[in-house]
Amino acid sequence: MRRIAVLLFICNFTLGFGQNIESSSSIAEAEMKSASALLNFQVNPNTQNYDITYHELRFTVDPAVYSISGAVKTTFTALSTISTVTFDMATALTVSSVTMNNTNLTFTQANYELVINLPNTLAAGSSATVTITYSGVPPTGEAAFTTDVHNGTPVLYTLSEPYGARDWWPCKQDLNDKINSIDIYITAPSTYVSVANGFQQSEVTTGNSKTTYYKHNYPIPAYLVAIAVTNYQIYNQQGGLGTLASPYFPIVNYIYPETYASATTATQLGTTPTIINLYESLLEPYPFRNEKYGHAQFGWGGGMEHTTVSFMGSFGRGLIAHEMAHQWFGDKITCGTWKDIWLNEGITEYMSGLVVENLDGATSFVSWKNGKINNITSQTSGYVYLQDSDLTNVGRIFSSRLTYDKGSMVTHMLRWKLGDTMFFQALKNYLADPALAYGYAVTANLKSHLEAVYGSSLTEFFNDWIYNQGYPTYAITAQNWAQGQAKITVNQTQSHSSVSYFEMPLPIRLLGSGGQTHDVIVNNTTNGESFIVSVPFEVTGVQFDPNKHIISKNNTVTLGNESFELNDTVSLYPVPTAYELHIQLPTNIDVIEVKIVNALGQLEGNYFSKDLDVSALSVGLHWVEIQTSEGVFHKSFIKK
Repeated sequence: MRRIAVLLFICNFTLGFGQNIESSSSIAEAEMKSASALLNFQVNPNTQNYDITYHELRFTVDPAVYSISGAVKTTFTALSTISTVTFDMATALTVSSVTMNNTNLTFTQANYELVINLPNTLAAGSSATVTITYSGVPPTGEAAFTTDVHNGTPVLYTLSEPYGARDWWPCKQDLNDKINSIDIYITAPSTYVSVANGFQQSEVTTGNSKTTYYKHNYPIPAYLVAIAVTNYQIYNQQGGLGTLASPYFPIVNYIYPETYASATTATQLGTTPTIINLYESLLEPYPFRNEKYGHAQFGWGGGMEHTTVSFMGSFGRGLIAHEMAHQWFGDKITCGTWKDIWLNEGITEYMSGLVVENLDGATSFVSWKNGKINNITSQTSGYVYLQDSDLTNVGRIFSSRLTYDKGSMVTHMLRWKLGDTMFFQALKNYLADPALAYGYAVTANLKSHLEAVYGSSLTEFFNDWIYNQGYPTYAITAQNWAQGQAKITVNQTQSHSSVSYFEMPLPIRLLGSGGQTHDVIVNNTTNGESFIVSVPFEVTGVQFDPNKHIISKNNTVTLGNESFELNDTVSLYPVPTAYELHIQLPTNIDVIEVKIVNALGQLEGNYFSKDLDVSALSVGLHWVEIQTSEGVFHKSFIKK
């Protein structure tokens, strides 16, 4: 089990509160409501001296009765010498006994805590197991434990995020301590079907009761542990690519009988195998494939990505895609602090965009990205990575414009900058990193994996797009230059002063009078930068970023119509210079010889290429004679 000491908690609190998944603003609103309780919650200092390693959870419930009884066996490891162990637990639940090795232990209950007196002092690094037997009526404040009816039939379900688990079972409620494995036994009236995390191991009926046993062998925080019980109708599907690396695994859906026919259509649950197989092909095998994936219908309007079984209020493709993506980004690797929330929500939002790209096509994906860009640029400021001052503002933490939309488009721009092969390899490496997998990550961890594959620093990119604010506005001028060439000049302004210049590879489309198109990419790093590009026709029009790869707004494009002289196509850069001098000229012109003369008329250099080392030249004004295949050109520069 991996631990991190954070006061600001882990931040994968997703979609428990009615939403339209197709809209990032409604997702954010849902998560904002969920997190409101979190911001008023302080880490319980009395639970910080041990690690949970295992739970055996035995629950007895009846969907028609709002109550629970249970026996929770917990194995934990002391992090320091302890004589008591404290669990988070609602005081409304009554503990009848606590045992260790069949010996009764004394305990006290007060203020949402169960404090157990150990029979002997437990040294740091030592482990112990206690069993807590309890029963009662869970408090209703966080709606973590719900009984209701659907179509006249009782239903029970849980939704514990962020701090509701303690309302229905004794646990360590902090989100920074993942449990290595759990066994869940649900005893309920035999007429019902019981659902939980992991893979169903057995089902035993005794009289009017039935006990269903699930095993989950992956690390999981307490808030993702979930159960549901009602007259579910089961719809089985199959995921996986059917290869040695990606064998098949079960997709198990638990559906209300009255909605079974509509939920199991091709456009609803029928899309599940397609999406999960797409994610496997883009990322890695489904993280919990040794058990199952699936959905359980419940009474909330949106969804919640409980590990291996997302609880769903509906079964639209967008909701399925979003919840499923969280199994990788959120459930397998959880963001390490609130500041890093975009690692969950931005990347996950982008994964749902990849579903649009791959299933609906390029045009739909461009429309999806354009919607994101329009929302991002509706204001001139805003960063992806949060500041300390933001951490008590749920509206900022769950900003649809920044955390979701800008986070998703920044993810896309990383893909654009790196290219598909390197981008997806970096994501695979990130997900497979043993230091992060089934644990926690911060932004620097993702950046390191991207840089390792890219082979260059991405500090400039992360500073501009993630740590600082705003977006660029571009002014692009394209002009016919020499035969078969065009000159493109880029100017940029920034919406926020925190960024001096957004350096990006820019996509530009050149148009011809006969309907021709020619796409070029120019690697823009400075204002006023010019590029000579080859183009197989006379340019009559220009478009900037037609496929919406870059966050920007109010861009202008101009087609230069002035005639050019061949001499204008030849230039020197950078000027002035101290070390290197380069000759820019059309690609169809070859350099034969270059002579450099100082102001006194003395020859100081003789070269035979476009790239000149001038470090040994005297300081001051110099004249350059450039002999080419198209004639002789004369230029000047100042040597620093």
